[in-house]
Amino acid sequence: MSLSPNVYSRRSSRYYALGLLTLVYTFNFVDRQLLAILQESIKADLLLSDSQLGLLTGFAFAVFYVLAGIPIARWADRSNRKNIIALAIGCWSFMTAISGLVQSYTQLLLARIGVGVGEAGGSPPAHSIISDIFPPENRASALAFYCTGINIGVLVGFLFGGWLNEVFSWRVAFFVVGAPGLIIALIVGFTLREPIRGFSENKSTPTGPQVSYGVVFSTLWNRRSFRHIAAGAALNAFATYSTSSWIASFMIRSHGLSTGEIGTWLAAIMGLGGAFGVFFGGYIAERLALKDVRWYVWLPSLTGVVCIPFLVATYLVSDPYHSFYLQIIPGILFNVYIGNALAMTHGLVGLRMRALSSAILFFILNIIGLGLGPWLVGVLSDALAPTFGIESLRYAMVFLIPPVMCWSALHFYLGANSLASDLKQAPD
Repeated sequence: MSLSPNVYSRRSSRYYALGLLTLVYTFNFVDRQLLAILQESIKADLLLSDSQLGLLTGFAFAVFYVLAGIPIARWADRSNRKNIIALAIGCWSFMTAISGLVQSYTQLLLARIGVGVGEAGGSPPAHSIISDIFPPENRASALAFYCTGINIGVLVGFLFGGWLNEVFSWRVAFFVVGAPGLIIALIVGFTLREPIRGFSENKSTPTGPQVSYGVVFSTLWNRRSFRHIAAGAALNAFATYSTSSWIASFMIRSHGLSTGEIGTWLAAIMGLGGAFGVFFGGYIAERLALKDVRWYVWLPSLTGVVCIPFLVATYLVSDPYHSFYLQIIPGILFNVYIGNALAMTHGLVGLRMRALSSAILFFILNIIGLGLGPWLVGVLSDALAPTFGIESLRYAMVFLIPPVMCWSALHFYLGANSLASDLKQAPD
């Protein structure tokens, strides 16, 4: 669709695009998170181990998600991004819906791979659009608002998934949650406008051949701040995805609660609380960065440290409701990093590198965070089962998640040392 240069000069147009893209990201995480609240029922129905469940929610999904994300992001850096997003949401929603038809672990694994490939086309082009329509001084909060879709998706996935499973079945939950995404795909295709690249910064898109993978990767990797930001983000994601993938199973096994009750609690804690944290993480960092740009990485370092004692206590207390209360602080602070990490990554590269730079960041983040996190928790839980029995998942989480969160905070802190100088060296 052609676009007048002044379409996104209107505030209403910018915020409509941001709101619609956030809705798309919400459905991305509804479809992704749904499996976490359903996995105990699926485990019993299909006779699966924790290692198999961890592979479903982690490595198998993440590998295809990140491998598809790189070429799709490169496509987005030269093509119509809103069409790519519409196609992507249609694909992952269809694959979610048909997950309700599977009869074996292999079929469910293939369906989740299909969801991962579809979801790979959502975020890199969306990040690129947002950076084109919001100026640098508002970019972190705009990207953070977009990333509230993670937590809204977690809210819907836990709440609806938990009750649909309890009242109907896990198969019905997949059907009900997958179908609406097909409608959102049509809305994106017909109403979202493709922005001019560089519009928010009054820059023209560089002419000539498209920037190669190697140039974008080397531009980022040669920035010491990016290496630490990427490591901090990946390790934070390890803790976040491990928690969101296994916390419902932990509450069922160790505390004997139903999926409906668990889904309601986690929807409030990780959904509403998390959305609050991720948006205000970007907003507060922008305000603090007016005095010192290093606050973009200092803030996620600080919030990561604050989470650690609450995480330990969450898994060790004996009362389920005390555990829920302790989860509130990590639930709010877990994703503070993401808007800031994205904004800084885009600040380190040129205009035609942004979608691919997002894909590179997400490649690192998702291989370590989404790929290894849930899977390693499952593997460790199986390994500890002979010693701890049904409580093996409790100790797998406490042995892995808090130490990794501490490691993440250290990388964000170290990333501050060269951030200001690296931003000044960013290409046009």
